[in-house]
Amino acid sequence: MTNKFIMALDQGTTSSRAIIFDHNGKIISVAQKELTQIYPKPGWVEHNADEIYTTQAVVAHEALISAKLTHKNIAAIGITNQRETTVIWDRITGKPIHNAIVWQCRRTAPYCDKLRAEGFEPVVQSKTGLKLDAYFSGTKVQWLLENVPGAKEKAEKGELLFGTIDTWLIWKLTKGRAHVTDHTNASRTMLYNIHTCGWDEEILSTLGIPACILPVVVQSSGYVSETDVFGGPIPIAGIAGDQQAALFGQACFKPGQAKNTYGTGCFLLMNTGKKPVESRHGLLTTMAASYNGKAQYALEGSIFIGGAVIQWLRDELGMIQKAADSEAIAESVADNNGVYLVPAFVGLGAPHWDAYARGSITGLTRGASKAHIVRAALESMAYQTLEIMDAMTADAHTPIDALQVDGGASANNFLMQFQADVLGVKTVLPVVTESTALGAAYLAGLGAGYWQSTDDIVTNRAVKREFLPQMGADTRAKLVAGWKKAVARALEA
Repeated sequence: MTNKFIMALDQGTTSSRAIIFDHNGKIISVAQKELTQIYPKPGWVEHNADEIYTTQAVVAHEALISAKLTHKNIAAIGITNQRETTVIWDRITGKPIHNAIVWQCRRTAPYCDKLRAEGFEPVVQSKTGLKLDAYFSGTKVQWLLENVPGAKEKAEKGELLFGTIDTWLIWKLTKGRAHVTDHTNASRTMLYNIHTCGWDEEILSTLGIPACILPVVVQSSGYVSETDVFGGPIPIAGIAGDQQAALFGQACFKPGQAKNTYGTGCFLLMNTGKKPVESRHGLLTTMAASYNGKAQYALEGSIFIGGAVIQWLRDELGMIQKAADSEAIAESVADNNGVYLVPAFVGLGAPHWDAYARGSITGLTRGASKAHIVRAALESMAYQTLEIMDAMTADAHTPIDALQVDGGASANNFLMQFQADVLGVKTVLPVVTESTALGAAYLAGLGAGYWQSTDDIVTNRAVKREFLPQMGADTRAKLVAGWKKAVARALEA
């Protein structure tokens, strides 16, 4: 194994990355390129699908060059991706018919309202485990077919193909030989029945989506096809949506184990094992990464704006020079001075599911400073995580005794300590925080026989730091009450 490695292609919302891992799960090289964000209208978010593929292919080449490796050194490729983001392209030319509609995009919220008013939400929730929401791919597909001239007719003739980003990348990497997705990504489309493990005819019919444009659904771990765009054949043997990949990368293989990823959004997932757990508290029931021929399930709480609130402070308000500055600025003040920032820039996700909520800053007084606002922005990620954990433990009837964390903002020690304080549970930061890419690598490696079992993954896992709760119960209760009050005002928007 000394001359063999695994490459993970990590296509995220704000960038495309490639990371090469060795057999111990350690990073050998990383390459990254930012992705252009397109905002045609307020609440609308798009990406250029060709740019997604081009940047992903470029960084894969760069990672190989940086590590002084060739395709011969790569045992397999694993792919992980921003979920729900929707691409439709021409089967023959390979050209997208429109920009990709990003998971954050709210353009289909009115259509979701219409379906909800017609009583369709219980059908969606019972079959897919999801809310009837613009977040998911289904209504994005419907919008593209109805709003791009000629698209509906071409789709019905089988001339178009639909895919989430994993599907699009694999189709491009295999030069059209493989039109596939995995259980985790399929379960986020709002078109897939997680109980029967098949595309749902009733939902497809209601949304007017021809089944012929849909990809084949495969296991998350296992040989799919191979690509030769990196100089020679490399097997593609792992696929998982970013959050399920992170759950796998954090070695959360047992029911009750949970992780939170602090990326553009924040996503808290709990493994629930072989059976789906229905949520009664505003969460999603979803499929976890599948391997060894078995379906796996998870509960998920999705926070639409997590680390993106720090980008907003940097790019739109100019309050910080770089994201890392937020830690020292937040620590420069003793507390939040009563200031709360609710980052509902594109509505609020779990457990509120309010597409029309908008961001707000409350508690401002003459004594409020930039530092208090920066601190409030960081704290908002911890409070939103608390809301989801409370819902999750109520649904699963299982307490979470430790939260595994990863993602860019997990490097912020202030945030991680505050997270442990408001949750009242241990927060665990691994040595390798690239859990999303690592999970994709592990799935590919298991699928290619590079690792023999999940025991190898547990053995590889190393903890960098544990944050233990230090806040008094009264202080915690007061802060949380203030957050709930601030959210109530944002919901009224």
